[in-house]
Amino acid sequence: MLSLFQILMLILDVVWFIIIVHVIMSWLINFQVLNLRQQFVAQVWDGLNRLVEPLYRPVRRILPPMSGIDLAPLVVLIGVYAIRIILANNVGYFV
Repeated sequence: MLSLFQILMLILDVVWFIIIVHVIMSWLINFQVLNLRQQFVAQVWDGLNRLVEPLYRPVRRILPPMSGIDLAPLVVLIGVYAIRIILANNVGYFV
């Protein structure tokens, strides 16, 4: 059961990393450091969007419009961290 816990923690770490990369890349695109006309940047951006949009979409339905500020990544990061805490605190019950 400990290996299952470690696998779940690894998945949550990967989700955390992907969201952080998506947020940083969106800043770089908005400040015109990265250009979406470059094929590699466009492919990476499209791939990241396909990975994170299923996580953001339910959160965006709940959050009110904030006039240009997207808080969905922050809410999802807090949710991932909360799941990590819950798993870490309850690992003793499964072993």
